[in-house]
Amino acid sequence: MISWLRIVLVLLCLAIVTLALLPAQLLCLRFDLKPRRRIPRLWHRVACALLGLKVRVHGSPEKRRPLMLVANHASWKDILVLGAIADVVYIAKSEVRDWPVFGLLARLQASIFVVREEKRKTGEQVSEIARRMADGEIVVLFPEGTTSDGNRLLEVKTSLFGAAATAAAQVPGGTVFIQPVSIAYTGIHGMAIGRYHRPIVAWPGDIEMVPHLFGILKEGAFEIDVDFGEMIPYDASGNRKALSREVERRIRTMLGDRLRAR
Repeated sequence: MISWLRIVLVLLCLAIVTLALLPAQLLCLRFDLKPRRRIPRLWHRVACALLGLKVRVHGSPEKRRPLMLVANHASWKDILVLGAIADVVYIAKSEVRDWPVFGLLARLQASIFVVREEKRKTGEQVSEIARRMADGEIVVLFPEGTTSDGNRLLEVKTSLFGAAATAAAQVPGGTVFIQPVSIAYTGIHGMAIGRYHRPIVAWPGDIEMVPHLFGILKEGAFEIDVDFGEMIPYDASGNRKALSREVERRIRTMLGDRLRAR
């Protein structure tokens, strides 16, 4: 009974906060005002607090622009966590746009929706990512293309790294900054999460969303460690595949070190 009461209260509070911030965000999106980047950060911080997500940050986002954060992806909670740390915009698969609730939130944050299966649209999508980076926005890429069980980094897909080279050609100095980031789910109710139990907080693609969401709401006490790695300067003459391999190596190392430490 207490668990269900907590779920109702959390959802009610999230709804109230969302409705309170919605008019301002819609106005900012309509007229492309700068607060459109800061309002989602406030929402994500409130959401993390209500859901019981305790985020420990190691390092910090690179201050130079244009910047792309490249992170492993274990759960929809990754969105809340990174969104609470910095004013970011996400690269999301196109079907997310039509998801109930999450699709609306993604649109309100001005996410960049891509259709990975249609190669004819790749150039257009890469140009949109590059434009947003050149405008000073911090773009987040989850290069695995799906969520994992939280215990490892899946194979990194290289195609959207092409946006970095395109952006480099559009900015003064001809260089963009790529920063590897690892997101590790390390604790629950103050106790370390082992390899066996980590999928409880992760959201692999074969798990139904609603039961998983209710399970997270019932628990309500998670610890997440976010590591910001050393940035990699990249210009239009760089090798995309070499970049993706180096980013993959760094994320894998940070994630493995953080999980072994717990």
